[in-house]
Amino acid sequence: MHKGTYLSKDGYEKLRKELELLKTVKRRELSKAIGEARAHGDISENAEYDAAKEAQGLNEKRISELEHKLATAKVIDEDEMSSDEILIGATVKLKDVKTGEELEYTLVAEEEADYAEGKISISSPVGSALMNHKEGETVEIKVPAGILKYKVLKISR
Repeated sequence: MHKGTYLSKDGYEKLRKELELLKTVKRRELSKAIGEARAHGDISENAEYDAAKEAQGLNEKRISELEHKLATAKVIDEDEMSSDEILIGATVKLKDVKTGEELEYTLVAEEEADYAEGKISISSPVGSALMNHKEGETVEIKVPAGILKYKVLKISR
């Protein structure tokens, strides 16, 4: 299996834009804030300076993380993926066997997960349990609150 991050084209572009923003706009803002704090005098007891330097360090750490993720990312070509089984990038329509409620999720990498948008991580309990199942199958998923039972109604890309 590929070591790295699986991303959709949209997810890759989102991370690339974040990286660009951090390297340009955010770096300039933090550099300016450090300069202004330094201008206030003795930096050994200057909380403003310490906070600005810490923010700069966090920004550089995030830049490094994003550069690594983008360098090792495998962009998923959704057009070449089969919709016979649930894989990363699939949109899955499920029916809760217990309540009859219908749900729809898109399985994505951790970096793209956004529950409000219906995007769940393949490393989450639900996401990982759904992987490789087919339409018509019933999936039992162990979660902290108990066991969920979903019937796979439809798989699409």
